[in-house]
Amino acid sequence: MSESPGPPSPAQARTEAESLLAVLERNRRTFAWKTSGVDEAGLRATTAASSMTLGGLVKHLALVETDWLAVKLAGGEYGDPWETADFDADPDWEWTTGALDGPQAVHGLWQAAVDRSRGVVTAVIEERGLDGPASFTWPDGQTPTVRAVILDLIEEYARHVGHADLLREAVDGRVGEDAPDDFRF
Repeated sequence: MSESPGPPSPAQARTEAESLLAVLERNRRTFAWKTSGVDEAGLRATTAASSMTLGGLVKHLALVETDWLAVKLAGGEYGDPWETADFDADPDWEWTTGALDGPQAVHGLWQAAVDRSRGVVTAVIEERGLDGPASFTWPDGQTPTVRAVILDLIEEYARHVGHADLLREAVDGRVGEDAPDDFRF
């Protein structure tokens, strides 16, 4: 994985935007650490009564990055593989195929989505600010702010970092809240 060019740590951030992006990057980094270094069997492993896998989680968050930031926040296109996936035949396509794809494939897709998102978010904040509108409207007619979309993504990562923590511990015992200082993604 490539080194994250992310924002300063939350403690060093000077602006609200820097603070939000620092928390998002911390969640991304922890997620990357929790899901890195496992083989195909590890990516396919489940725990308890759930069918969730680390591979499915990685591919799901690649879709979430694309959907929430590139499409809903910035008004861009999904691109491949999302536009060619048959979600009608398999509504859980990213979960199903993520459990079957190899480590390089799922992590490469997620890393590409994160890299794209970083550029998108920077451009949208510069253009609209945190109080500016996202590029979509909820069914109730409300348009969320840029801030609200970023906070939703932080919440999505926080939930899935917890899932990754349980799955990773079941695979090989890796536990902990934060990636080591020398971990790079």
